[in-house]
Amino acid sequence: MSLSIVLTLTGMAVALALVIVLRRGISRSREGKILAFAALAILPAVTIWAGFEEHLDRATSTTFCLSCHVMEDYGKSLHYDDKSYLAAAHFENHFVPSDHACYTCHTDYAMFGGVKAKIRGLRHIYIEYFGTIPKPADIKLYSPFPNETCLHCHLGARKFEEVAGHHRTPETMSDIKSGRTSCLSAGCHDIVHEVGDLPDSKMWYGASQ
Repeated sequence: MSLSIVLTLTGMAVALALVIVLRRGISRSREGKILAFAALAILPAVTIWAGFEEHLDRATSTTFCLSCHVMEDYGKSLHYDDKSYLAAAHFENHFVPSDHACYTCHTDYAMFGGVKAKIRGLRHIYIEYFGTIPKPADIKLYSPFPNETCLHCHLGARKFEEVAGHHRTPETMSDIKSGRTSCLSAGCHDIVHEVGDLPDSKMWYGASQ
């Protein structure tokens, strides 16, 4: 739902409501009652729903996630010129949508994953305005990063299935797929954002024009 549609619906709702208020006699007829019901009940409800949907979609954008000052370093970490940094490797190679990168990797894909993400987002907003904002390097995940999020995209991919490190022992691959061994285990993909490395790191912001 685009913002222009939301604004159009809002304008229509306000205009019809004014017509009903200024011309009270219009609601005496059957057609007038239908118009009044549409203007004062149906259209406002549709407008609220459209606005809510527009806001939810915008809240999944990378720009929105990085709009808080404390997240600026995490945005910069997406541009490390080093493929060993997991977040940068995914962002720079478009393994995730660049305009929804944060949401793609930090929302689980269970039935209520999106709902949980929105609840966590509300918690972030509360802390931003009423709580104690942590330093970027002190920000931690609420719970261990689930392998299911990685496997949602990588499971079955040849590049994933044939990596030698995934077959160090006969049990390694099954342990990864079951979650017994974390994808972020030490020596695997444990270099993710590492915002503390920013001052001394080379960055990549796209191909030269």
